[in-house]
Amino acid sequence: MTHQRHGEIRAIRSWLSDMDGVLVHEGTALPGAAEFVKALRDGDRPFLILTNNSIFTTRDLRARLAASGIDVPEDAIWTSALATAQFLTDQMPGGSAYVIGEAGLTTALYEAGYTLTAAQPDFVVLGETRTYSFEAITQAIRLIQGGARFIATNPDVTGPSADGDLPATGAVAAMISAATGRQPYFVGKPNPMMIRSALNRIDAHSETTVMVGDRMDTDVVAGIEAGLRTFLVLSGSTRLADVQAFPFRPTEILDSVQDLIERV
Repeated sequence: MTHQRHGEIRAIRSWLSDMDGVLVHEGTALPGAAEFVKALRDGDRPFLILTNNSIFTTRDLRARLAASGIDVPEDAIWTSALATAQFLTDQMPGGSAYVIGEAGLTTALYEAGYTLTAAQPDFVVLGETRTYSFEAITQAIRLIQGGARFIATNPDVTGPSADGDLPATGAVAAMISAATGRQPYFVGKPNPMMIRSALNRIDAHSETTVMVGDRMDTDVVAGIEAGLRTFLVLSGSTRLADVQAFPFRPTEILDSVQDLIERV
């Protein structure tokens, strides 16, 4: 099943794709995912796999995808942690940050030349972690009150677990905002900044790139705002009936990435 909104103006040269709900679901490859990625690699197409999750390094994510049968090189993975590190480097090269997060975020900032410190940092950077520490959140609040700028990797308020939803970056950011009166700058989707940083990473142009995602409120809106064509797949969190609730539309709606293999 495919819904075409308007004719394609330019050939697709580059691809951006969300990870969860598009390629994998709870560690299991979705139909056509391995073949889709293989087609991108065999066709020598510039592509990046995007995720708002800042917990894991690209090495971790490559291993997790490989375990599900999807072969993605490390340098073809773009996380909100990497986008945040790139953003901070552009804003203030060689700055300092107090970080709440895991290896994906701390490694990205360290490799970008940032100093990780609780002593008068330029930024407080909030990311995803499996165990939010009350002490760390308190420290972040005091540093922001003292003048540190507040950055968060992504606005997702919950994350999935086997037992149900967990509070995620957006929920903890709301707590810090309530205590400080300061709103964070969110780098990850739906901020088109994440899409533009991905385009720059693979030297791609918006008019010849598509964004493949399973969520209207993050993947599709970020793609539209960055000037890309958008393919919504129904293999994740969005049902066809849900699309009508939004004031914008994807370029096409497809059942899964299985329907895109021949398009690569």
